[in-house]
This record gives sequence, C-alpha cells and structure tokens, in this order.
Amino acid sequence: MEFGWTPEQRARYDTALAAARQRFAPESGAPGIAPADWRALGELGLLGASVEPKFGGGGHGALDTALLFEAFGRGCPDTGLVFAAAAHLFACAMPIAEFGDAPLKERLLPDMCAGRTVAANAMTEPDAGSDVARLATTATPVDGGYLLNGVKSFVSNGPLADVLVTYATTDPAAGHFAVTAFAVERRTAGIGVGEPFGKLGMKSCPAGQVTFTDCFVPGDQVLGERGQGSVVFQESMRWERTCLFALYVGLQERLVEQVIEHVQQRSQFGRKLTEFQSVTNRIVEMKLRLESSRLLLYRACWLLDRDEPGALASALSKLAVSEAAVAGATDAVQVLAGRGYLTQHGFEAALRDAVGGTIFSGTSDIQRQIIARELGL
Repeated sequence: MEFGWTPEQRARYDTALAAARQRFAPESGAPGIAPADWRALGELGLLGASVEPKFGGGGHGALDTALLFEAFGRGCPDTGLVFAAAAHLFACAMPIAEFGDAPLKERLLPDMCAGRTVAANAMTEPDAGSDVARLATTATPVDGGYLLNGVKSFVSNGPLADVLVTYATTDPAAGHFAVTAFAVERRTAGIGVGEPFGKLGMKSCPAGQVTFTDCFVPGDQVLGERGQGSVVFQESMRWERTCLFALYVGLQERLVEQVIEHVQQRSQFGRKLTEFQSVTNRIVEMKLRLESSRLLLYRACWLLDRDEPGALASALSKLAVSEAAVAGATDAVQVLAGRGYLTQHGFEAALRDAVGGTIFSGTSDIQRQIIARELGL
C-alpha cells in the first residue's frame, strides 16, 4: 500500500476542506436539510463521488471518495448533513449504480448526484434491526411487477426522500435468496412517510418511518435479480461501512485540532494546560485512536478498490472508527470541561453525533460478530 497522497488527491482534499469550512454552518437544531445545502453538496461532488461520470458522478474509487468525506467531516460543522450525504450515496446511489438496469440508472442517478433529489435506504423494520434476514415487508409478484406491503423504521433521509432503496421478502422459504431489492420513487402510490423522529444527534439528517401499502413497483425497478437482495444489501454495506466512516475520521481530526488550540491558550493554577500530563495524555490518546482508525479505514478502501475480499477489513474499520469517535469526543468534552459541556462550542454536539456511529450500519457488537466469524471462531 502507498501511504502518500498524490498531488491530485491532496488538491481535491484541500479544495473540499476549504469549501466545507466556508459554505456550511452548524446544525440549526431542527430536523431537515436545507435545499440550498443539498444542492451545494451536489455541486461540490459529494453526492455522486463514486458514481460513474456518465451518470453525473465523479467516478472516484473508494479511497478517493473516502478522502472527500473525511474532508467534509473535518470541515463541515454539521455532521448530520454530511451523514445524510453519505447515506444517500453509499446505501442508495451505489446499489442503483451497481445493480440497476441502464434505463433506471439514467433516470435516477443524474438528479441524485446533482442534489436535485434525496434518497433514503429503507431496510430496518420495527422487529428487524440487526436481523435483516427476517423482513416482514413483502413483495408479492403481480402482472408487470410487485406489490410491496410493510413498514420500515429508522429510515435516514426518509421524511425528505424522493427515491427509496428498499428490501422485501419475495420467497420466504428461499433462505439466503428470500429478499429482493427495489428502487422506488416517492411519488408512487401506496407510500406513506411519517414525521421525523426526535434523535440524540445528527438532526440535520431526518429519520422516520416509511409504510408501503399495496405499493406497485414495476419489475424494471428491481435491483439485481429477484432473490438477490442480500447480495445488494451487503455490497451497499461494504461501501457504507468502509467509506461513510471517513466522515468520523474527519470529525476526530477537527476535535484534536480544537483541543490542542484550547490547551495551548488556557492556563490553570498559574500553569499552561499543556504542562499537565493528565491533559496531554488525553490528547495523545485522541491522536492515537485517530491515526489507528484512519489506517484501518484506508486499508479497507484499498481492498475495495482492488475488488478483494474485505468483510474483515471493513468490520475492523467500522468498529475502530466509530468507537474512536465516541472516545475522542468524550475526551474533548472532558478537556474543555465547562466549555465542552456548553452547546455554543460544538463539542457536546460532536459527542451526540458520534454515538450513532456505533449503532447504524451494524452495531459494534455486530461488527465484533463479523470479525469473529472471519477469524473462524
């Protein structure tokens, strides 16, 4: 693996970082995405970074895409907005790009990449969170397509979605081939979207419930083949677990920079905070977790770009980055003390935003199970 960045990668990262710092403000506290912000993300190339250029994307591989999300995670003070972009790209645009037929890609992807539409991944159900193999939502074959019936919960971007990538059971007795993936347009009859949930963090990425009631989906909107839903989902999760968490690498770097700036300026008991070993040790641990998790993430991206097996690498990366983000944000709050606890400085928001990373895309315990399985345990 080459550890250095090419001049093109450095220039792309620096441009994205500067744009993120200049263009976007902290979250307002209200659930939702400002249309102007979403269009700006499209114009800056984030929403279609890994999609082929002929469909409006940037055509970047996993590592280059991750570097863009790392830059935005570091520079954009609204982590929920960056997360919404990542969910849109990795869990929705990439399954369509990799498994949709040509007319479907031509119809949906250009608007998704440009920020003219918002996409949401509807997989989780009220009784099927980590156990995605047991979906109660059904897709019944009818003339020309399928009728979808069921309820999806915790749908990130769901309240605003124009396109829904969803999964439903088509053959209950088919085991691994029981589930089929679909790309469904929001204007389709039979779709009901609930109000945004109240959440601990990432409020700019609204999440809610989506209901399908005799929702007819044409057969040409199946992603892949009937019964291939598990394959589609796992591939989208590999993109998500690998590249999405780059935004949390960027968040960790921002926190390290801000904490260092604080301790260099702050004094207590007549001494600079940098003279207190208990303080500097916390910052060293923040930096250690940042760099360790960054290397695991880059390696997972490298394997994805080489089309090599990467279940172990992506699970290790996801686990390390998400846990490091929570630990780093906690340390930042402790070092900043009272200032860290106040909303006006943004450190408590970073902590709230980081907690979700240990839950979505497979909880930390699920990642540990994947790692154990890959080790033959």
